[in-house]
Amino acid sequence: MNVFVVNCGSSSLKYQLIETDSEKVVAKGICERIGIDGKLKHKPTGKDEVVKEVAMPDHKAAVAYVLEALTDENSGVIADLSEIDAVGHRIVHGGEKFASSVVITDDIISAIEECNDLAPLHNPANLIGIAACRELMKDVPMVGVFDTAFHQTMPKKAFMYGLAYEYYEEYKIRKYGFHGTSHSFVSKRLLEILNKTDEPSKVIICHLGNGSSITAVKDGKSFDTSMGFTPLDGLIMGTRTGSIDPAVVQYIADKKGYTIDQVMNVLNKESGVDGLSGVSSDFRDLDEASMAGNERAILALEMFAYRAAQYIGSYVAAMNGIDAIAFTAGIGENDDKVRAAICSYLGYLGITLDVDANNVRGKEALITTADSKVPVYTIPTNEELAIARETVALIS
Repeated sequence: MNVFVVNCGSSSLKYQLIETDSEKVVAKGICERIGIDGKLKHKPTGKDEVVKEVAMPDHKAAVAYVLEALTDENSGVIADLSEIDAVGHRIVHGGEKFASSVVITDDIISAIEECNDLAPLHNPANLIGIAACRELMKDVPMVGVFDTAFHQTMPKKAFMYGLAYEYYEEYKIRKYGFHGTSHSFVSKRLLEILNKTDEPSKVIICHLGNGSSITAVKDGKSFDTSMGFTPLDGLIMGTRTGSIDPAVVQYIADKKGYTIDQVMNVLNKESGVDGLSGVSSDFRDLDEASMAGNERAILALEMFAYRAAQYIGSYVAAMNGIDAIAFTAGIGENDDKVRAAICSYLGYLGITLDVDANNVRGKEALITTADSKVPVYTIPTNEELAIARETVALIS
């Protein structure tokens, strides 16, 4: 079965065509600058990448160019569109309406629209991508896979805030969590490695990238997670503050004469390790600067590791134990220094890092010693494959 996986942003569209029997990527690419001018980068497996600057006034035009590239005589990987059996769409926010992936219908689209206030930058863009694909591939079944769905198993004591209850009742203000597709994929793989897919289990997944989150997964289900009502909460990230005293918002607004929107821009786009270091949000740049003795870069890296270790410790306490930890995503999979810095706080768990084994990038590996009481792994995430698997499960 060929599944077309679509991840639609406000001005971009990432895609993969996955042959699900072998789980191989047949082609992948991205449309950029949609609504501005337009650029398509299309990479068929085994062939050269094709880059085209073409007019993309809207997402429908972008999808049309992608489908044309997939069936092109030279860059194509399928003879015609009838070879696409299903489409899987990444959708950022499902609120409390969606605890699992769903086959997309008109009623489902209406329900997603009702969640737009919770993700005003993302959900409308996701819906535009769905509309474009439905128009161009009318008879192809489509599935929505939600970033928030995996976390709908959190107990109320974990997802509620200490606000007056009426704010939850009226406005659904609560912790939702994000990166759910990644946390689900990696936790399932970790439980397979541990031979605990059908047994009680307590694991922690550290999805560390420009956006970062840590999730406690108990018996295969999300028990608690670091991101909250929005992806701003939790860990210090590339440009996001992570958890912060909310009174800081008013204080900055008063001192700088900023509106709430301006302060939120500071917290989301001018903070994190980028704002702390003054160097970059890219951890490769931070590593280089720290090795050169840049004190702010060193501080940013130390703060990142410290905050991650705090969350891991709190989730060990919340689950009353731990079977294993997995690092994933861009930093988690590739930065041995960050992994080592985080694990240096975890000696109380009996964790002993294997320095040589930890010298790994982008591969599945055990990075602790044989006598470590808690094993720690690197496990590459694959959100597109997770979406494809969910799609197949629902339409088969």
